[in-house]
Amino acid sequence: MSIGRRALVLELLRKLPARSVGNLQKTIAIARSRFARRPANYSRMPWLTLVVAYLLLTAASMVFLDGIAVSWRDRWPNGLVAVANGFTSFGLGGWYLIPPLVLFVPANLLDWQALSRRWRMVAYNWTCFAFFVLSAAGLSGLTVTVLKHVFGRSRPVLDMGLFSFRPFEFDPYFASFPSGHATNMGMLAAVVILLSPAWGKYVVLPITVWVAATRIAVGAHYPSDTIAGFGLGMACTVVTALVFARLGFIFRQTAAGLPIRKKTFRLSAAWRKPAGSTPTPVLAAANP
Repeated sequence: MSIGRRALVLELLRKLPARSVGNLQKTIAIARSRFARRPANYSRMPWLTLVVAYLLLTAASMVFLDGIAVSWRDRWPNGLVAVANGFTSFGLGGWYLIPPLVLFVPANLLDWQALSRRWRMVAYNWTCFAFFVLSAAGLSGLTVTVLKHVFGRSRPVLDMGLFSFRPFEFDPYFASFPSGHATNMGMLAAVVILLSPAWGKYVVLPITVWVAATRIAVGAHYPSDTIAGFGLGMACTVVTALVFARLGFIFRQTAAGLPIRKKTFRLSAAWRKPAGSTPTPVLAAANP
């Protein structure tokens, strides 16, 4: 490397810390400004009905399904248990916390002003997406961790009974309810459903339900633990999306129902040929 090129690289590296701090300060300023300017007109959701249905389903599962799952614990087919063991690790939180954190590093070091409008929009959308996943995973993960210690339910492997609870035990063997893996799967399902309803409902939802159910087959949780966790993950993600919609990140606000993805949210740049002209690179609008 020539001396001039080396000096240029060193100069760029010297500017990175200041650029990182500056980008972070600008991001915080934008969020604070939008919170201040935009009223808290969150979309109306039938939260009470959903929470009551969620609690009733969890309670019914605890009464009618948990005992059946325990009686079947030693009778699951070996092949099913082996497959479940292979899939269950996809419910670990690291899969959904580490990638967005890693993505923030280059995003926070970008010289945004040097980017073209098209690529600045792509970088902006990727940053918003990473922040959304990180926020949803962080909120659901924190909530389920607190609830695990509050309830202190014993895991099936201890054979202490279906209703053995030791609140604030702070022991992993008494952290069965709700399931953390299932919470992560509920979060993932909700993220994809909000961003791409067709893929979310018909592809990702069945897969995430299966991964959550593997916690039963491997003997780590009762069915009620997984149902409670899955619903919790979905709820935390919807709450996160409502806040993002208020800020105008990724989603737009609606009077009622789930937030809707903005047409400008696109994770890739596309080439579009305007009528009667040569191909010009532009940021394609996303499907609603």
